[in-house]
Amino acid sequence: MSADERAPPPAPPEGEGPATWRWVVAVLAITAIVIAFSMAGGPAREEVSYRELVTRIEAGAVKDVVITGDEIRATVSEEGRTRTVRVVRPPEVDAQPLLRMLDERGIDYRGRRSTPPWWTGLLGWLVPIGLFVLLWVWMSKRLGGPRGPFAAGKSKVKLYDKTGAHHVTFDDVAGVDEAEAALVEVVDFLKDPNKYQRLGARVPKGVLLVGPPGTGKTLLARAVAGEAAVPFFSMSGSDFVEMFVGVGAARVRDLFEQAKNRAPCIVFIDEIDAIGKQRSAGVSLAGNDEREQTLGQLLSEMDGFDAGSGVVIMAATNQPEVLDPALVRAGRFDRRVLVDRPDVRGRRAILAVHARKLILDPSADLELVARRTPGMVGADLAALLNEAALAAARRGAAAVTSMDLEAAIDRALLGAEQRGRAMTDDEKRRVAYHEAGHALVALSVERGDPVHRVSIIPRAVGALGVTLQLPTEERYLVTREELLDRLAVMLGGRAAEEVACGDVSTGAADDLERATELTRQMVMRFGMSEPLGAQTFGRSHAPRHLALRALEERTYGEDTARAIDAEIHDTLAAQLERARAIVRARKAELEAIARRLLVDETLDREQLEALATPRRPAPAPAAAAAATVAPAAEAEPRNDESPASA
Repeated sequence: MSADERAPPPAPPEGEGPATWRWVVAVLAITAIVIAFSMAGGPAREEVSYRELVTRIEAGAVKDVVITGDEIRATVSEEGRTRTVRVVRPPEVDAQPLLRMLDERGIDYRGRRSTPPWWTGLLGWLVPIGLFVLLWVWMSKRLGGPRGPFAAGKSKVKLYDKTGAHHVTFDDVAGVDEAEAALVEVVDFLKDPNKYQRLGARVPKGVLLVGPPGTGKTLLARAVAGEAAVPFFSMSGSDFVEMFVGVGAARVRDLFEQAKNRAPCIVFIDEIDAIGKQRSAGVSLAGNDEREQTLGQLLSEMDGFDAGSGVVIMAATNQPEVLDPALVRAGRFDRRVLVDRPDVRGRRAILAVHARKLILDPSADLELVARRTPGMVGADLAALLNEAALAAARRGAAAVTSMDLEAAIDRALLGAEQRGRAMTDDEKRRVAYHEAGHALVALSVERGDPVHRVSIIPRAVGALGVTLQLPTEERYLVTREELLDRLAVMLGGRAAEEVACGDVSTGAADDLERATELTRQMVMRFGMSEPLGAQTFGRSHAPRHLALRALEERTYGEDTARAIDAEIHDTLAAQLERARAIVRARKAELEAIARRLLVDETLDREQLEALATPRRPAPAPAAAAAATVAPAAEAEPRNDESPASA
């Protein structure tokens, strides 16, 4: 795919800011002002000492006394002026002598309960209420987003209009020609629905986009809306589900209500498997109630509007096998469009779209990049070009060159170079022979892919060296003889170590693991074993996107298992012996390649073929450029790597 799918979401409408927090802050501010006023308000009272109060009582200047705990308030009349004084009785002074003195002089006194000020009671009410309001606002923000505490049931939909800055059309899409052709009908319906309604035709309500991550399903849906010039409502499946049961269903209702008001339009639900997984049969788990209610509401809404209303529902997933059957039945998501990994032509077109934003040097060969990246999707290719641009910027170049593209591909497939890794001379020599063995066997077998580059520079993935083979064409079918040639190339490094060094090391661990797995597939899945015949062994119950061997069901007995193990052993032993024979027969060329690697560290195809003549000439570049298919079992480039000793 192309164009940037991670466009920033549209800005929220005005008026959806922190309005809730404003009135909370206002209430707290008013409360603080009232408390400050009450503490500072009231008539001023003169505070005197306890001894001075006693003196005034003895002088007959005190008219009455009010005792509240340890506080004494006395009304004093002196020189024709009456005022109230305040006295705090020291804790060690007994109150009885003071009361007797007042009785002797006939001064009226009374007690009063010690009550807190009125504002303390107000605080006792306001603080819990304020805490509750703050908790409610916080939870409402989590549920309803920035639109306030009463928006929990509102959908978190993003609306992309045709007038927006992120308008996308089919010109921004590449590498998915089949999927694009399948969606042209939806675009035509949105533009001219009368064309179909006149004949009684019904365009599917729901279109399900299925494909691996990064292939551009979301971008393709936006391109459909852009071509039809209709609004595009986008939500993720996880946006519906919350911790409270019923919120997801309310958001589904709100989403469809908005869509009906803006029809014709497209409603897109990304990662629909988050809410559309198959419901539990017979047993209802409390944790699934919210998701199942959301799914039920979605099914109800899809049944509740007419296909001619102009609302088209599109969804995307990379796990179609987990969806509920009620969701994908006829009348709902009954149109399935595969958005698969692009072939070499598709990758070339995707690279061309992303390269529009780059300044490319004339030496930059996008055709070579497309051939070197089998299995990569649009997101991978976009990241690869960005990495190449960063590399060019770091070295201060004026344009992105072929060298930057090569470095970006190597970094994506193999990891960064680790030139600072300390290796002994013996380790370097062994790695050089190991990689020379891979390259020499690849040059010797009849059906091997041409060697693109050999290097003994350590990589971040743990490889001490690497031999890269560049397929000349992409194919869906691979023959038995071609797979046997690949096995011989994988085992060529170990064979070279045995012949040149007299012993083996742990450097061939990854080669042996991949060779064993490929042989197992040949015997158990592809029926390529003559003793066992044309049949498969075992049945996998794991989803295809997981490919877990642990979930395989064993459908054969012990005798067959022993026969399978024996056939795998014999096949690997035969190809290892074949690799040994090639290395022994061409030992002089092996020595020449290894010595050159120890000096230059990296050899390209021309340098390698100058040291060792290939058994068959490489196909012409024009033939390679015309190839359009990739082998199904080998979606990734075949890189023969020497992993580090662990």
